[in-house]
Amino acid sequence: MNRSIFSELWFKMVHSGSRVSLFIGINAIVFFSIGIIYVLETWFLSSLGITIWIEDHLALTAYLPALLYKPWSLLSYMFLHRDFFHFLFNMLGLFWFGRIFEDFLNSRQFTFTYFCGGLFGAALYIIFYNTIPAFGSAVFLSSLIGASACVMAIIVAAATLVPDYSLRLLLFGDVRLKFLALFYVLVDIVSMAGSNAGGAIAHVGGALLGFVYIKQLKAGNDWSKIFDKRKKLKVVRNPQTSGRSPSASSNYPDEAVIDQILDKISKSGYDSLTRQEKEQLFKASNKE
Repeated sequence: MNRSIFSELWFKMVHSGSRVSLFIGINAIVFFSIGIIYVLETWFLSSLGITIWIEDHLALTAYLPALLYKPWSLLSYMFLHRDFFHFLFNMLGLFWFGRIFEDFLNSRQFTFTYFCGGLFGAALYIIFYNTIPAFGSAVFLSSLIGASACVMAIIVAAATLVPDYSLRLLLFGDVRLKFLALFYVLVDIVSMAGSNAGGAIAHVGGALLGFVYIKQLKAGNDWSKIFDKRKKLKVVRNPQTSGRSPSASSNYPDEAVIDQILDKISKSGYDSLTRQEKEQLFKASNKE
């Protein structure tokens, strides 16, 4: 039975095509692997040398001389969590808002937003800690961990893409994405002078990336295409089909249909769509 459970989880993570499942899976593997090492060290070695060494090499530091010796930490920090609730809330946010993101955009765009949100958050954290005098004494000891900047990029990107999409929250009822995203950003801004200033700065960096990326996407500039290594095909018009209407040979729904579907989602939610409408939305989200 255990083999069946793990096989199902592995399929969901690797073969389902969902980047949300993939990144949640990677975060979970890192978190529980380090947790198991921590337990074994506590039981049998009475020391945490291995756990501390792993976390030190995966966490991001703002101290530039130390960063030069572990440049991989610019990426690895995005998958490292020490506290269970930090891990849990990040994964819940990634699941809830990532599902919305994937309903409208493709996996390449999700991957770009996740990684670049984390990188931009890291860059802002490093810049602030090396330029603002208040952080001068903390730059040597400070470290950044967690997927929060990546998750903030996904949240703000989804809210910028479909600002009137509503989520039903306990005690609050239906709340639009734009208000949720604004709340999270404001909380991080006022937290930039608190005990977790580095994390809050990175969150704001991720949020900025998510916002600007979707604004550029709406303007016709898809930055995520830097990840697209597919060869460009040259399309040659077939004279035998020159008399056909362009719309007759296209499988993609037109913009008017998509606008109607998006309007229906904003009013009644994604679950109100028919199967045909969901298929049309999926085709549109994968249109280059």
